[in-house]
Amino acid sequence: MATDRAPLLLLDSASMYFRAFYGVPDSVRAPDGSPVNAARGFLDAISRLVLARRPSRLVACWDDDWRPQFRVDAIASYKAHRVAADGGEEVPDLLVPQVDVIKDVLAAFGIARVGAAGAEADDVIGTLASRERSRPDGERLPVEIMTGDRDLFQLVDDTGPVRVLYPVKGGGEPLVVDQAHLAATYDVASGDAYADMATLRGDPSDGLPGVPGVGEKTAAAMIRRYGSLAGVLGALEAGDPGLTATQAGRLRGAADYLAVAPGVVRVLRDLPLGEVDDELPRTPVDPDGLVALAGRWGLESAVARLVDALAG
Repeated sequence: MATDRAPLLLLDSASMYFRAFYGVPDSVRAPDGSPVNAARGFLDAISRLVLARRPSRLVACWDDDWRPQFRVDAIASYKAHRVAADGGEEVPDLLVPQVDVIKDVLAAFGIARVGAAGAEADDVIGTLASRERSRPDGERLPVEIMTGDRDLFQLVDDTGPVRVLYPVKGGGEPLVVDQAHLAATYDVASGDAYADMATLRGDPSDGLPGVPGVGEKTAAAMIRRYGSLAGVLGALEAGDPGLTATQAGRLRGAADYLAVAPGVVRVLRDLPLGEVDDELPRTPVDPDGLVALAGRWGLESAVARLVDALAG
């Protein structure tokens, strides 16, 4: 394992800028009065990560499609509660214009921003993490994923290593989620086991019903006993006495859901992303453009902090 090498840092961008929007007061404004709280908070979060994690490569992963059709076709309720009246994602009005500001500033810095048609940022992250894991050991970098979305715990793998940086209340250093954390907190042994447990448990925040009556502890116990979701379903088919009559009935009642849910819960790992120039930029690729953007949006201090962090 190449644990002593500077990591590849993958950012779940939407997770970060939503968190920044709600964590930084909307009194933070540009000279023209436009809110820039999410943009400032997002840039400051990157600065802190660069200083603390010292990555050699960095990608801002993007939701080109926040609710991909293939997931909706499998489970119609997937993120349905977040659909706005116009059919798009329900996003606060004050945040919408800031997303373009973030895009422009990332481009001026030369920080890679990668999305894929018909895919979520989670799928981009899964693909880039898997791509890195497939490199020879001497070339492979540790992968660190910054996200507030527990769905990405499924990618945790100490042999990569692939770890998740999960935000904590108060904005302190993020929690480093590895297999030991999964075992201690969720009673599952690996990222794959977490995905299987999450499939059984469901996730109301994503509109995933799960198996009615099967909560997190019961789901984890099933996965621990039978090794995987496939093992649980095999035990059900075989009439294994380790499943109570109530558990077996609940699993049978959710058969239609269980047939399609793994394809919704598990992130894609094979998107055709092409080559990604993800080297950490030590200096902005468009310094004049960056100065103009910083002045226009009142982001001079946040931009200066990120310039210093990258140079360091």
